[in-house]
Amino acid sequence: MTDTVPDRAEITAALSDQWDALTRLVDGLPEERIRMSSALPGWTVFDVLAHIIGTESLLAGEPTPELDVAGEHIRNEIGALNEKWIASLRPLAGSQLVERFLQVTGGRLKALEAMSPEAWAQPVPSPVGMTPYGRFMRIRLFDCWMHELDIADGLGVTVNEGGDRAELAFPELVFGLGRAVVKGGGAPEGARVTFELTGPVERTLHIAVVGGRANPVENLDGPADVVLTLGSGLFARLRGGRTTADAHLGEFDLTGDTELGNRLVRGLTFTI
Repeated sequence: MTDTVPDRAEITAALSDQWDALTRLVDGLPEERIRMSSALPGWTVFDVLAHIIGTESLLAGEPTPELDVAGEHIRNEIGALNEKWIASLRPLAGSQLVERFLQVTGGRLKALEAMSPEAWAQPVPSPVGMTPYGRFMRIRLFDCWMHELDIADGLGVTVNEGGDRAELAFPELVFGLGRAVVKGGGAPEGARVTFELTGPVERTLHIAVVGGRANPVENLDGPADVVLTLGSGLFARLRGGRTTADAHLGEFDLTGDTELGNRLVRGLTFTI
């Protein structure tokens, strides 16, 4: 499902809307507000926006700045690459950063609109390996959608966490969920797990552990051993490692094997 080629017009329109949503969040912020901490360790609101600019600049063919970077939040080569772009943009004022964001995303939008169907379907390197360019752009939508939440949480404001953009981004959160069930949650052979997401993105996700692998299934072959019920916003933040289950006790419900459920809800984090 995740490696099929998404519709170009749909994904491009969603990216345009997502970039508009980010602009509305940050445009006109006083300097002290845009320099506040975001939901991502080590990054301010400014840094999150600078990260998006850096990634889209790279995709537009701009070379990565050659800078030495360091920090506890830098865990791998991708993290170091991200940090180089952020460090190169930090001298800008917040208003200048927003202008740069508008320029870069405006150029990227034109490039996507002009892309041929063949180029859209062409396999390219991505954070999840070789995948069609169109699916890579859905990953970009997911990334920018998550960063909207990061910025909103840092600023202490609420945003619409449902709608078309969320629906299109959500498959990237579900991708790899089986690995979290086995590796993070320690689900045993034969386990049947259901995630009930109550909204604003509503999903019922079934996972069955067979042959040591946890696979998504349309229906379970028996009652679920554990059902984890929570909102899609909390699910997204747990999957993205933005928060912990212990910080949200009372905001999720476990039925069935609560010991397994407690491991699952604390082992959902993945990192692209």
